Amino acid sequence: MSGYTAKVAGTEAGINEPQTTFSACFGAPFMPLHPTKYAEMLGEKIDESNVTVWLINTGWSAGPYGIGERISLKYTRAMITAILNNQLTNVEYTKHQVFGLYMPKSCPNVDSKILNPKNTWENAEEYDKKANELAIAFNNNFKQFADNANNEILSAAPKAIQKI
Repeated sequence: MSGYTAKVAGTEAGINEPQTTFSACFGAPFMPLHPTKYAEMLGEKIDESNVTVWLINTGWSAGPYGIGERISLKYTRAMITAILNNQLTNVEYTKHQVFGLYMPKSCPNVDSKILNPKNTWENAEEYDKKANELAIAFNNNFKQFADNANNEILSAAPKAIQKI
């Protein structure tokens, strides 16, 4: 529901440092219903269709802006190909400690190091700090929707592992 992106220098006028930004369902101005309604409808369609939903990191890896870099297009394509060919169905997964997403430990034609973003950072403590900052930003943004959210939606919130 909290469509997340970052305004980045070179893509946004007047931006010198990345700025976290959210847009409900990635289209708030065009959504006449409350965002929780769309989340519930999506959940129903997923259940009815018995599909697996995949989230692929095409964004930043190996450090914060200025240090890290975007995930390579080569790896993005390999991940999508593996998904379409059902090659990630029977691999081992690990759960992200903050965001609760399951990450495959291996994927054909992808360096396994990048599948868990923490593994790409030189400083694991700095990664944890940034992950927590982002979790807190997500949770703060979500407060505007919380009153209308059901327990399933509420329980999917990121879990910051340390106070910042």
